[in-house]
Amino acid sequence: MSGLKEKGRLTRLRLALGMAVFGSATPVSKIVTGAMPVFVGSAFRVGLGALVLAPFAWSGRGALRGFTRRDWITVCLIALFGMFGFSALMLYGMGMVSGVVGAIVMSTAPAVTAAASMLFFGDSPTWRKLAAIALAVAGVLLLQLGQGSGGGGGSEVWFGAALVFGAVCCEACYTLLGKRMSEHADPVLVAFLASALSVPLFLPFAIWQWPDFDVAQVSAGAWAAAIWYGAGTLSLGTWLWYSGLAKAEGAVAAAFMGIMPVSALLLSYLLLGEEFRIVHLAGFGTVFAGVLLISWEHARMEKED
Repeated sequence: MSGLKEKGRLTRLRLALGMAVFGSATPVSKIVTGAMPVFVGSAFRVGLGALVLAPFAWSGRGALRGFTRRDWITVCLIALFGMFGFSALMLYGMGMVSGVVGAIVMSTAPAVTAAASMLFFGDSPTWRKLAAIALAVAGVLLLQLGQGSGGGGGSEVWFGAALVFGAVCCEACYTLLGKRMSEHADPVLVAFLASALSVPLFLPFAIWQWPDFDVAQVSAGAWAAAIWYGAGTLSLGTWLWYSGLAKAEGAVAAAFMGIMPVSALLLSYLLLGEEFRIVHLAGFGTVFAGVLLISWEHARMEKED
């Protein structure tokens, strides 16, 4: 019995740490985009992520023989949207907004994923899902209408928030397509393949931006952020989350999704030294209520199954 309890605690710890690591991507990406060109930083992220994931994916390499054409197309779409689209939009967007604004926009991910699932995968709408989507939209609008400390002028903040929201949509694609693949393939193997396949997508743009990049001007702290962005948020986060997910009920895992926006918000204050504003709390609280509703919906679905 004590062994089962210990395994349960380890599973919950992995889920919590995985979401906390994912949440760190928002403030860290702002540090990276301030130190190096977007596509150079993105290529570094996915290349390093693929290298770190490779040893974990190696044990599942035999599954590649069973991949169908549809599987490979799905992996390529994950690379296009989940890696290329997400990194480019996230880094460009975070260059225009504060870390707190980015964290709150990113916290709409569960609601956006639920909306995409209803639109494209035939998931049935419920009042909890619809309310969560409405709260996510209301929270971001509240933040944007009331905040006055973004990364630039008003129009630039709106555009930056729109780019970050585009990254959220790419993350939703990654989640839904990855969920489809994980039904018959190791998620860590899929993450490795998507990372590796996205490297050629970034390289031409990284080479184009390289002449304007002075490596010597990148501080040790910025290099640490770039390394964490690839080895931490992409690799470690994926391993922690999916290793915990494999041994947890869906409802339990869904409850831990709320840690990601909390982590992103707190780390934006700690790492970026941003000023606390009441509107941040109001916007975050509204969006977070939607996250809790999505978790409640997951729990209800789990009981029905």
